[in-house]
Amino acid sequence: MPLTRNQMAARAAQELVDGSYVNLGIGLPTLIPNYVPDDVTVVLHSENGVLGVGPYPWEGEADPKLINAGKETVTVLPGASYFDSALSFGMIRGKRIDTAILGAMQVSARGDIANWAVPGKLIKGPGGAMDLVHGARRVIVVMEHVAKSGDHKIVTECDLPLTGRGVVSRIITDLAVIDVTDAGLVLRELAPGVSVDDVRAATGAPLDAEGVIETIDVAV
Repeated sequence: MPLTRNQMAARAAQELVDGSYVNLGIGLPTLIPNYVPDDVTVVLHSENGVLGVGPYPWEGEADPKLINAGKETVTVLPGASYFDSALSFGMIRGKRIDTAILGAMQVSARGDIANWAVPGKLIKGPGGAMDLVHGARRVIVVMEHVAKSGDHKIVTECDLPLTGRGVVSRIITDLAVIDVTDAGLVLRELAPGVSVDDVRAATGAPLDAEGVIETIDVAV
């Protein structure tokens, strides 16, 4: 059966490397810190100017002046630092961020990502996503496999405005883990109870499923 949002976040947390600097997008990626393994320490970066972001505050303990880029109240860990947006984006553009994990509305077979605008709907702006997908050393997308409308989100070509071209290396969904390679999309893992045919039917692009395919292991 498909993974829950918490299970998707737990699977994405397995991608984090001890000692790395990580930027998490808004929405589902913000659940990932809850599932970082105890033996892994990462430094979370927020593009509004915080390095060392901690967990969400308990009710009644929030500081309204301490927020992340998604305007959510957060805490900070010992040793955290604050800086202006110019320095924050200098870190991103200077490739000091090891991993960016973002949501998306579409990802193409060659790793293009569209995640900032839907034609006809209110557009607030791309935020820091365009810088992150080009500045982070590795870009991972975590999202539901298909849209609420049933439309494919993994497609041969994106038809929504692009955030970046050829930048995504791995896609984690409620159905599967898929790598973006020079030869196209490669299926690596399946959610428990989900078949290769299920994933192919939900994917709007050719999918290589000939190699060893593991079962996603998350206990949430």
